[in-house]
Amino acid sequence: MPLILVSGYPCSGKTYRSNQLVDFFNTKIRAATEPHIGRLSVTHINDQTLGLSKDVYREARSEKDARAAEYSAVKRHLGRDTIIITDGLNYIKGFRYQLYCEAKAVQTPSCVVHIGTPIEKCKEVNKELLNDPDRDGGYPNDIFENLVYRYEEPNGMTRWDSPLFTVPYDDATPPCEDIWNTLIGNEGELKRVKPNLATVMKPAAESDYLYDLDKTTQEIMNAVIAWQRDHVGELGGQVAIGDKTVELPASPVTLPQLQRIRRQFISMNRQHNLAKARIHGSFIEYLNTSFG
Repeated sequence: MPLILVSGYPCSGKTYRSNQLVDFFNTKIRAATEPHIGRLSVTHINDQTLGLSKDVYREARSEKDARAAEYSAVKRHLGRDTIIITDGLNYIKGFRYQLYCEAKAVQTPSCVVHIGTPIEKCKEVNKELLNDPDRDGGYPNDIFENLVYRYEEPNGMTRWDSPLFTVPYDDATPPCEDIWNTLIGNEGELKRVKPNLATVMKPAAESDYLYDLDKTTQEIMNAVIAWQRDHVGELGGQVAIGDKTVELPASPVTLPQLQRIRRQFISMNRQHNLAKARIHGSFIEYLNTSFG
């Protein structure tokens, strides 16, 4: 069932808004007369439910492990009868893209809810939490500033951030009814998403699929490295590889970065069995998404 990604600055009210959505959906489910609606349940996933402390954001390794925990929890609960609302580590667009692909693979709709609280208000709330021993503590100032700096705001023009619902700070509630109608349907008919070739799960039919996946992604990575080596000092750039183009960011892309992105792509598509002709274009698209 639907996946709702709640995104925003630290202390923007993501969990508060998520709880409002949980209450609204549970009320709708209890009031439903249709059996297929009445059997639905709502699962809320965030740092608290996963037992993660705010210190996981201090180091790249611990944050990576925390993100893997959220990813596993979402993947585990994705199913026909569960609505998932997650407000954890969704500030990185590449991670939102991964979760979007997981939802797409099981033919369930997804959306992004952006909590539009101004940074100054978030700072004010964080300070209050740090000074209040009776409440769940805020973020240490260095972690707070780092998360704000790294935050990648959702863009409704991209398919993985669409449909996008923005909740202004002054609004009493999120647009709960609109979100319900978009994901569930105003006639109470459960919506299904047709998976595309990049996400449909099927057993590998070609014995050399993994070889092609590894070889094609390695060749593309080598082409990017070679282009950067021949264009030292240039900011950004376009690397034409076949009929596709890799859009490089302003800062140089390091080999470890490329290797990490390649490993992620291979891990996501190891069982997907992309058509051979699509591996090339899908990996370049994934690179461009990761570079942003």
